[in-house]
Amino acid sequence: MTTWPAPTAHAPVSATVEVPGSKSITNRALVLAALADGPSTITGTLRSRDTDLMIAGLAAMGAGLTADADDPTRIAVTPRPLHGGQVDCGLAGTVMRFLPPVAALASGTVGFDGDEQARTRPLGTILDALRTLGADVDGSSLPFSVIGAGGLRGGEVIIDASASSQFVSGLLLSAARFDEGVRVVHRGAPMPSMPHVEMTLAMLAEHGVSVATGTDEWRVAPGPIAAHDWIIEPDLSNAAAFLAGAAATGGTVRVPRWPASTTQPGAQFLDLLAGMGTTARRDDDGLLTVTGGESLRPLTADLRAIGELTPTVAALCALADGESRLTGIAHLRGHETDRLAALATEINRLGGDVEELADGLLIRPRPLHGGVWESYADHRMATAGALIGLRVPGVEVVDIATTAKTLPDFPAMWATMLGAGA
Repeated sequence: MTTWPAPTAHAPVSATVEVPGSKSITNRALVLAALADGPSTITGTLRSRDTDLMIAGLAAMGAGLTADADDPTRIAVTPRPLHGGQVDCGLAGTVMRFLPPVAALASGTVGFDGDEQARTRPLGTILDALRTLGADVDGSSLPFSVIGAGGLRGGEVIIDASASSQFVSGLLLSAARFDEGVRVVHRGAPMPSMPHVEMTLAMLAEHGVSVATGTDEWRVAPGPIAAHDWIIEPDLSNAAAFLAGAAATGGTVRVPRWPASTTQPGAQFLDLLAGMGTTARRDDDGLLTVTGGESLRPLTADLRAIGELTPTVAALCALADGESRLTGIAHLRGHETDRLAALATEINRLGGDVEELADGLLIRPRPLHGGVWESYADHRMATAGALIGLRVPGVEVVDIATTAKTLPDFPAMWATMLGAGA
């Protein structure tokens, strides 16, 4: 496997980083536009592996999606009758959990498969929920098929979404098109990543779909999904790796178009950085400036709501000057890889001292050295290795190309950030 020599910062970085659009908003916007009652245009669409798989999956079922010839981030979406087809999920959790409910509305069989690593990701919750709501589903994990009948009865379903909030979002995004709408009730351990459900609710509201909410309960009445044009915000979770670069090197990174308010959980990264000694300021034009302190303070944090940030946070904690404890993230064992085991293994391989907890990680400060950093085909593991490499010479990241899952050209962006600080 090819390795990428993670560049080391020989001075504090100083850079302005243009971050592409949000993956989470892009993929929700694509689904809603494909199910709407008229054409929509999505501007600033993230074009990465995950979003391109969503575009291809919707197109395979008959939706009309056309990228502007001069600007591939501008996508015109024309709803059309849905039919059978084949969907490649890759490793995209949003594709494998958002599109099965869409497939239940198609006329014909829709087959789903993905990368080998995706075949272990938990999908039974969404597929069993669809069966309860009247869908014909063959299989309980990738590969599986949804035998669409041109519509879905809908109704009430009780699920355990403690493994992923995407199970709830996946049902809600299509629910207005179900004959009876849907009532989703979560019963189980506390659900992770609630900000992503709040994002789904806010985006549904923009499409004219009202969701009645209770404690761990969501109701959507049947009705149309209105067309809506979207301008996609920068992906704040992807921005986190670059902002962490400022923290790790005591430098400064600026990100334009940082939203004044947002449903993206990545915005909470600024609070974590503040706890580690950095400062952040957003001006009236939306330019966010993050400046690192003289050292990195250790962190104790519950990351349940923002688990996707864990690899970036853990990498910073491995460079901090005290013991850190990250909790509320047991669900990360079912992400692209077992992220808790992967982070412990890779940081310890470089001389660190990381202990897995039942629901998190205990990270003790140790001098780190160079070595191979496995990415496990996980984009956030790859960027975590790059982050440690800013301070530790000789880190070699395996399969840096996996970052294309959510960032089209991470290595070039990383090099540009460092070049600006030279």
